[in-house]
Amino acid sequence: MDEITFDDFLKVDIRVGSIIKAETFPEARKPAYKLWIDFGPSIGTKKTSAQITDNYLPTELIGRQVMAVVNFPPRQIGPFMSEVLTLGVTDNKGAVTLLGPDKKIPNGGRMH
Repeated sequence: MDEITFDDFLKVDIRVGSIIKAETFPEARKPAYKLWIDFGPSIGTKKTSAQITDNYLPTELIGRQVMAVVNFPPRQIGPFMSEVLTLGVTDNKGAVTLLGPDKKIPNGGRMH
């Protein structure tokens, strides 16, 4: 992978948000959920699609805090417009585990 500068890193706006709504996304090519994430008053609620069905049920996602890139341009995924990129790490089977703070943080907090 190419090295980046610290200034390149600062261009990526990664924020914490709380999932307020999660539902199945049957129209997606790969199994996924539609998520609505509250990033606080300065950013608001943003939508995203996440391929996290191996490790999570929609009901257990509500209230969970996650990290997401909030300054990518929106991307059309089937009939759904994804506005942020929720961050996660894959295990050796390809299942995604979401990244989030280990303590409650105010929504909208920026990763440093």
